[in-house]
Amino acid sequence: MGYSTYFSCLIKPFAMIPLQQLFIETAEKYMLNNSLVEKLWAEIEQKYSTKKRYYHTLVHLENLNKHLRGVKSDIEDWDTIVFTLFYHDIVYNTLKSDNEEKSALLAEKRLVEINLPADKIARCIRQILATKTHLVSSENDTNLFTDADLSILGQPPEAYKNYCKQIRKEYAIYPDIIYNPGRKKVLAHFLQMERIFKTAAFYNQFETQARVNIVYEMNMLNA
Repeated sequence: MGYSTYFSCLIKPFAMIPLQQLFIETAEKYMLNNSLVEKLWAEIEQKYSTKKRYYHTLVHLENLNKHLRGVKSDIEDWDTIVFTLFYHDIVYNTLKSDNEEKSALLAEKRLVEINLPADKIARCIRQILATKTHLVSSENDTNLFTDADLSILGQPPEAYKNYCKQIRKEYAIYPDIIYNPGRKKVLAHFLQMERIFKTAAFYNQFETQARVNIVYEMNMLNA
C-alpha cells in the first residue's frame, strides 16, 4: 500500500501453496535456470524480512496469496498476479515517496531475466503502480489485486488494531506531530472513495467493516 507517498510530501487455508514454492514454480514456467530462480527468491525473502518491516512482510504476502486464491477463478492472468504479489512492495522505504515506482522498476528487471513475455511484464508494472492510489482500473485483475492489498482494512477490530500498531512501527522515525496528519490523510483518501473495494467479492466481504475500522483509527489519531 502506498502510505509512504503521503508521508514524504493468519491462518493459511489448507490448499495454499507456500510462498517459496509458488514463486519458484511460477518462475520456472519461463526460465529453467534453477540457480537464477532460487537467487531471485532469496532476494524476495531478504527484502520482505528486513528489521524495519512490521507489516509489509512475508506474512502480508501470505495473506495476499490467501485472498487472491479465493478469487482465482475471476483472475485472467494468474501468473502475472503472482509476480505482482511478490514484487509490489519489494522496495519499501518510509523516507521515500517513490516505493511503487522503484518496486516496478526492480520487477521489470527481474522479470526480463526470467524471460516473462513483455505484455505480462507491462501488466505487472501497471498493477504495482496501481497500489500507489488504489483507484479503479479498467483491468479487472488490477482491481482484484488492489482489493486484496487493502483487505487488511476490513479485518475484525483486533486484527485491524494490530495492523495499526505495525504500520506505526514502520514509521517510528516520525513523531506523532508528523505521523498523525500524514496517516489521517491516507485514511481520508479511502473514506472519500465511493467504494474502497472495486470488485464485488471484496466489497461484499470487507467494505462495511473497513469503513468502521478507518473511522475508529481516525478517532484514535485525533484523541
